[in-house]
Amino acid sequence: MAEFSLSDLEKFLHERAHSGDPDSWTAKLFARGIDKAAQKLGEEAVETVIAAVKGDKQGLVSESADLIYHWLVVLGLSGVPLSDVLKELEDRTGRSGIAEKASRPKG
Repeated sequence: MAEFSLSDLEKFLHERAHSGDPDSWTAKLFARGIDKAAQKLGEEAVETVIAAVKGDKQGLVSESADLIYHWLVVLGLSGVPLSDVLKELEDRTGRSGIAEKASRPKG
């Protein structure tokens, strides 16, 4: 099996979002807009946390997949490419997490 990446998923989501396919959850979610997509992202985040706290490894895997999917939908609807997030993470790798957080603007 070829390695599957977040970039592959982002491309697939973009294609599905603009497919007009009435049977596509992705197309429907994009059509409903950022409010619905953000709500789903929040729901999946909570479900991921619950699975982790319960020690439900398979649930954690499944909910994490849902979380990543909905996160990429929110990024897509917001016009933020995954590459921007990956660049931010790359930029942070040379700093301590504590120092990076302290450098953020207060507010």
